[in-house]
Amino acid sequence: MSYAIAVDIGGTFTDLVAFDHATQKVVYAKSPTTYDNLVEGILDCFNKAKIKPAEASLVNHGTTLVINSLIQRKGARTALVTSKGFRDILEIARGNRPDPFDLHYQRDEPLIPRELRLEIPERMGSKGEVVTPLDIPALEKIAGEIKKLGAESVAIFFMNSYINSAHEEAAAEILRELLPDTYVTFSTELTREWYEYERCSTVAANAYIGPQVSTYIRRLDSDFKQQGFGGSLFMMGSNGGLLSTDRTCRQPIGLVESGPIGGCIGASAYAEKLGFKNLVAFDMGGTTAKCALVENGRFSVNSLYYANGYVKGFPIKSAVIDIVEVGSGGGSIAWLDSQKRLHVGPQSAGSTPGPVCYGRGGTEPTVTDANLVLGRLNPANFLGGEMQLDVSAAERAIAERIATPLGYAGESGMVQMADGIISIATVIMAGAIRKVSVEHGLDPRDFILFSYGGGGPLHSSALAHELSIPTVVIPPEPGNFSAIGMLLADARIDTSKTFVGILDDKSVPNMAETFATLEHDAQAALASEFGTSEVFFERHAEMRYRGQRHNIKVPVSGLQDQEAIRGAFERDYKRRYGHADAKAPAEFQALHLSAFARLKQPDIARLPRAATPAETAQTRRVYIGNVGGWLDAKIYHRDALEPGFAAAGPAVIEEYGSTTLIRPGDRFEIGALREIRIHCSAK
Repeated sequence: MSYAIAVDIGGTFTDLVAFDHATQKVVYAKSPTTYDNLVEGILDCFNKAKIKPAEASLVNHGTTLVINSLIQRKGARTALVTSKGFRDILEIARGNRPDPFDLHYQRDEPLIPRELRLEIPERMGSKGEVVTPLDIPALEKIAGEIKKLGAESVAIFFMNSYINSAHEEAAAEILRELLPDTYVTFSTELTREWYEYERCSTVAANAYIGPQVSTYIRRLDSDFKQQGFGGSLFMMGSNGGLLSTDRTCRQPIGLVESGPIGGCIGASAYAEKLGFKNLVAFDMGGTTAKCALVENGRFSVNSLYYANGYVKGFPIKSAVIDIVEVGSGGGSIAWLDSQKRLHVGPQSAGSTPGPVCYGRGGTEPTVTDANLVLGRLNPANFLGGEMQLDVSAAERAIAERIATPLGYAGESGMVQMADGIISIATVIMAGAIRKVSVEHGLDPRDFILFSYGGGGPLHSSALAHELSIPTVVIPPEPGNFSAIGMLLADARIDTSKTFVGILDDKSVPNMAETFATLEHDAQAALASEFGTSEVFFERHAEMRYRGQRHNIKVPVSGLQDQEAIRGAFERDYKRRYGHADAKAPAEFQALHLSAFARLKQPDIARLPRAATPAETAQTRRVYIGNVGGWLDAKIYHRDALEPGFAAAGPAVIEEYGSTTLIRPGDRFEIGALREIRIHCSAK
């Protein structure tokens, strides 16, 4: 057999999906994430799936390694080499105050401390002309200082290099020669846009995680090859496409949201197959919950991302799917503050020690513990019976840590607090969905809630009722769905370039010429990295009214004249802000190109597991607080439900890796692709 395999490392579990194109066989596996050595968790999934790396022709891999390293500050000791006079650009940042009402507000400290930020004489002018040549002797002296400082990585950022990168490229070549064991990266290798702080922040982050990511990829590739793997290893990029390992080692910042992106790709593929135009892709895992919008079959990609959030974090100029993430997953810890107010997350128990019910040493109650004591999870059938859950331990933790301190005595008090934990988690997750919909001028009631992840199906009906969303869709294998999405991804490269000018008949041909150059370079790169010549493109322009500070990203593919581009800009502007000015001049700020190469992908219809015979119908007591308390719910095994089957709630649908809760008054049916469609009542 020759499998195409996708592996997704999450905060709590590592997921694997394997598909054999010849036999149409599909295999799923799930294993706790091994933080000490992530490769062990991957190989454990291979063992559970009874597949050897030698049987794989392709491995697509997504990981949370980059974002975790940035947030936890566990990257390399990094030096910054910059133009003379710009040593403090990372600290000066922007002059805005994202949280004006916090009198003690402080940004996160820069990734690179001041003693590791080194200046060199050089300067490019605003038109790309050399004002001060690169001082080679000074650079050689700086290389010696970098050695003495013990830096493992070097970021190079020069002013105005976006328009002429010659000095950065020369400096990188010299430093790589003088410091052969040091990771070296430069800003124009990552972005050719003019925002100096954002470009400096991006290259600093790239250098900070570069050695760790490069080492990890080399180790993974080496371990696979030792076990006979001779296929291709690709990484899941934050832009929604696959990246070659060579590009990933040069531009590891492209993996900043690698983990959750696979689910967005899968949601888009299912939307196209099922004929859905608009949906909210909602992923609740063990550590966080994530959501993104799919409009007209496509997801939105932002060119600016804030690591650790806009308020406290720092910007990264890299293509990232517009995704909102909140600390509300199955492992999110419920806790009381000093005023005895109940909170859920963002701290997570992760996989080690995990929720209390896992029996791995956890002591703090979590969302998973609350779902268990409310009867929503089957303690004997978690992960298909691979893990036995301890109900008594979960009950004790909620009672001792939450219920008793708040004055809720006995079993009923413990149950009320467990339901309260779920209610708070629901509000947090609903807020994330509002961020990607309402705050973009869109009504969530016009969308389908497409829910996956280990915890998503368990909470999706409550979210739909909270947001008045009429329909919920649960795809097959929701617990492994992000990995499924990675099997459905195309190869993709995103490039951008500063392009400034008023929208008129002169700028439009110049725009087309710039796009043609970007397309030629992207096509050559995809041919080199993926061996494919069938490439298609999407064009976007960052635009604004003249005199404004902020831009919007406008799709301009196929638009050939000023009137068409102006119409597209005004439509998007009006949708977002509620008005548009037909008389005000519009201007360009940057051009963005996305280049795609289609790779061989499995047929979606072949991805569900083989059907199993139906078992005798069972019932279980399930607590649903705001619609009746303890209720008798019918229990179904998903693998036994054929397309066309329909029933009403209350019901629980169990499967490997996830559980779906159907509330009273709601109805569900099994669709043609074995998806669960839940029709929510108006109550």
